[in-house]
Amino acid sequence: MAKQTYQLTQEGINKLRDELSFLKDVKRGENLEALKEARAQGDLSENADYDAARNEQARIESRIAEIDTIIKNVKVIRTTSEDIVNIGKQVKVEFIETKKQNTFILVGSIEANPMENKISVESPLGKAMLNKLEGDEVEVKTETGRMFKIRILEID
Repeated sequence: MAKQTYQLTQEGINKLRDELSFLKDVKRGENLEALKEARAQGDLSENADYDAARNEQARIESRIAEIDTIIKNVKVIRTTSEDIVNIGKQVKVEFIETKKQNTFILVGSIEANPMENKISVESPLGKAMLNKLEGDEVEVKTETGRMFKIRILEID
């Protein structure tokens, strides 16, 4: 089985390392205290606090393992100086039908966050913009089959 690689910007890697450090240094300790307090209450078979602490422990350890795997198999995205749309680039587009403009940052799927205008290169919009130039008009087909056109205004 081929190892999966994860494409991340350096910023994305730093965020994951910060989260990993927080989970190991802070959340594990808090969880251990919660487990100790729950055990001190006596009978563990009907102890909801103990069950909750065990579930939280499993969630923390699972996330730690997930982040470790991502960091071990990461491919750092290097932005190119070329004026083509690529991963790591900030792209200003105009939705032709509505004349609305928006700026997106193309990232790997793990870093995607629509609330921060970070879209995955694997999304329909991201795929459609890849390797395009300023001024290009691109047709985008959504997963639901809807079609729309955008114009690439700027690439940073």
